[in-house]
Amino acid sequence: MTDDEHYFTADPQAPFKRVPVRTNVWGHWLELTSGSGVFAQGRLDIGTGVLLQDSAPPESARSILDLGCGYGVIGLAIAIAVPGCTVTAVDVNERAVLLANENAAELGVADRFTASVPAGIDPAATYDEIWSNPPIRIGKEALHELLLTWLPRLAPGGHARMVVGKNLGADSLAGWLTDQGYPTTKVSSAKGFRVLETIRG
Repeated sequence: MTDDEHYFTADPQAPFKRVPVRTNVWGHWLELTSGSGVFAQGRLDIGTGVLLQDSAPPESARSILDLGCGYGVIGLAIAIAVPGCTVTAVDVNERAVLLANENAAELGVADRFTASVPAGIDPAATYDEIWSNPPIRIGKEALHELLLTWLPRLAPGGHARMVVGKNLGADSLAGWLTDQGYPTTKVSSAKGFRVLETIRG
């Protein structure tokens, strides 16, 4: 069993080993630390790469939620590219939360980026945008529950941008979200992944 298979557990049992990741997003080099038991140890996964490559920084947004943040690459890239925004990152994996906060401190954005487990997030908070490479492999029912927990926290007119593998049900997920009252469209497709945009009415 690989480390990645443990990434959606709260307290992974794999021995904790920090692994560096260096990546360029929107013209900014990010020196990050990933780790064992956390999604995409030692690398920028393909789906996240597609999401960031095919999306422009959310320049007008002031409050961002990075849903299923892992070691924080999406939210941290946004915090660096959009100095006027505040990023809240959430993950059930306690190691991921630890690494994301450590990375924010190393990048000098800890005043605008905070990672937490779900119970630590203000339930009254709303967000201009949600960005996510959601944990599809937790199963359809759990994924649907996750999205219906967090999408209502979008401010009216807010947007969510998600990347989902085509072979993991991206198109059916877009249809399901639309049926739930969250109109969702495919905005780009690359390397077997779809970037979906969801609008809160």
